[in-house]
Amino acid sequence: MAETQPNTAPAQGVSASAGGVVATGEAGAVQLSGVAMKRRGPVAVWLGLTLITLGIYQLVWYFKIHKELHEFDRRRPLNPGGSMMVLLFLGWTVIAPLISFKNTGKAIANAQRAAGLPVTCSPAASMWLMFVFGLNVWYMQRQLNLVVEAYPGVEPGAQVSLAA
Repeated sequence: MAETQPNTAPAQGVSASAGGVVATGEAGAVQLSGVAMKRRGPVAVWLGLTLITLGIYQLVWYFKIHKELHEFDRRRPLNPGGSMMVLLFLGWTVIAPLISFKNTGKAIANAQRAAGLPVTCSPAASMWLMFVFGLNVWYMQRQLNLVVEAYPGVEPGAQVSLAA
């Protein structure tokens, strides 16, 4: 079982921010690392702040979660600006946001996998809950919070080790 756990030994000569992979000096051992994400209240994101800011916070939140997902696991590149622009400029098409929400659900599922958690985020639910009072925002933030809770006591922005 010890060989399936990520190696947490300090790196020798390679920066932790260099693409999220750190060489440990042991023969063949590599430690994957990422940046911890911020925990947010799902109801506040879904309803409170979105209503208070007349929908602007949802765009800011969408940008922030994509940036955090990208920094958490750099093996799966995301474009935070592009994802937010889809909602901003192509939201009227309905199809483009659905595809974007589905891709976000996949990214959250990948983050859960990278944190060593069982994958509970459904890309289909991330997409279709948009039609139920916009509950997809609440659902996606709840799923992201599971990843945050996998690293108890770690501040947002701190380096964390990835499981796979």
